[in-house]
Amino acid sequence: MQKLNFPTYSFRFKNSENKVSIFDTIRKKFVVLQPEEWVRQHCVHYLISEKKYPKSLINVEKELTLNGLKKRYDIVVFNPDGSIHLIVECKASKITINQDTFDQIARYNLTLKATYLMVTNGINHYYCQMDFENEKYTFLKNIPDYNL
Repeated sequence: MQKLNFPTYSFRFKNSENKVSIFDTIRKKFVVLQPEEWVRQHCVHYLISEKKYPKSLINVEKELTLNGLKKRYDIVVFNPDGSIHLIVECKASKITINQDTFDQIARYNLTLKATYLMVTNGINHYYCQMDFENEKYTFLKNIPDYNL
């Protein structure tokens, strides 16, 4: 797999039926290692190791219903009160992040109401903070460390 623009982490891998799987510490199971999953696992480790978010507040690959359509988000970090602190949209490293990517996460956020958004393809990371009153977002250099 490609080297990503994240610190180096150690992962657990497993081979089965000619497929490589990576252990997801949040879902507590091995998942097939696809390019997007490689980015997602790096991002999860980044949130835990660098940003100090507790594992117990992180959720991965859950379904939500948006305008009657079932969608899946990549990573959500909750606040202790159950509201959503951060949504992360992960793309494979070969996918260019563009306005469509931001529109996708913004649509998810109409339902989820997260304070922060992160979009990454493992190479480029973009962060923004929502301003719900003025219906806009402000780009940030990074997301805040966990401090609740």
